[in-house]
Amino acid sequence: MHTGRLLVWLIAGLMGFCVLLVVPLRWLNPPVTAFMLQQTDAGDRKYEWAPIEQIAEEAWLAVIAAEDQRFPDHHGIDLDAIQKAIQDSENGNGMRGASTITQQLAKNLYLWPGRSLFRKGVEAVFSLMLETALPKRRILEIYLNVVEFGPGIYGTGAASRFYFRKPPALLNREEAALLAAVLPNPAELNAAAPSAYLRERQRWIMGQMTNLRARGMLRRLE
Repeated sequence: MHTGRLLVWLIAGLMGFCVLLVVPLRWLNPPVTAFMLQQTDAGDRKYEWAPIEQIAEEAWLAVIAAEDQRFPDHHGIDLDAIQKAIQDSENGNGMRGASTITQQLAKNLYLWPGRSLFRKGVEAVFSLMLETALPKRRILEIYLNVVEFGPGIYGTGAASRFYFRKPPALLNREEAALLAAVLPNPAELNAAAPSAYLRERQRWIMGQMTNLRARGMLRRLE
């Protein structure tokens, strides 16, 4: 078999394997993610699935406000955010993150920590597949359930019970914003003992939540 044909078959096989990993998520909830397996033992892991209807809308808004305000508008990769991040870096403001919620979900579900171009490329492929196979509301539901809110604490359900002793349906605006505020660095930022920086970020997120609600963000996820 010619090398070119072998390469085509290899790529086709890999794409088919990726499709098999993504499409079932339209109906099935992931029992575990790659990040969970790499970061915690099963006995140390807090992971409680909650359907999106049982998660307060304030939590939806807080996560979108903190992580990806163009979530309904992009197809997995936000080119505008990437361009702005590059411009900030060139202007000496430091390189900020430009990953969408979909990219972060792909990373959590399937990949490993790191910043290599190869990993970002694989992340992009999975992100586009997730956007093709799943509606936005389902992508947000899975993300809310698998993202890490503290060491070994995965998902809004587990975080709500651990930090506030209540189910996620009862999260209020301040609590939801505080949880979302830790997402850039859940290993260091602690919702149980918020630093001045975390409180400042919480207040900023609450302001953005008000703006998103006024812009009809929740209606766009129905």
